[in-house]
Amino acid sequence: QVQLQESGGGSVQAGGSLRLSCAASGYPYSDYCMAWFRQAPGKELEGVATIERDGSLNYADSVEGRFTISQDNGRRTLTLQMNSLKPEDTAMYYCAASWGCRNWVRSPRVDYQGRGTQVTVSS
Repeated sequence: QVQLQESGGGSVQAGGSLRLSCAASGYPYSDYCMAWFRQAPGKELEGVATIERDGSLNYADSVEGRFTISQDNGRRTLTLQMNSLKPEDTAMYYCAASWGCRNWVRSPRVDYQGRGTQVTVSS
């Protein structure tokens, strides 16, 4: 059974930091690209960051320089370090696994995803 379990969300003031984690199980972890996407109420799903099979990193322009995606293949754990948070970063954040990696941030495709963790940034 595939499981992706996010943790680490919460409420912070603008300029603060949060670290999201995702524990994955039930599928061949290293065969997939791993990613984070977010969705705010009334808005479309937005790709945030990906880490590809070869370790290449990609970020949305809106988070470049503030967010860092990383993973521990041995522990099957994906992490998103979020610094200098802004109110517009407020959303539900989801961990995702995707077979297709190309241009993922601009065109997210999700094979597996978690239930999400809420991030709220106040001004």
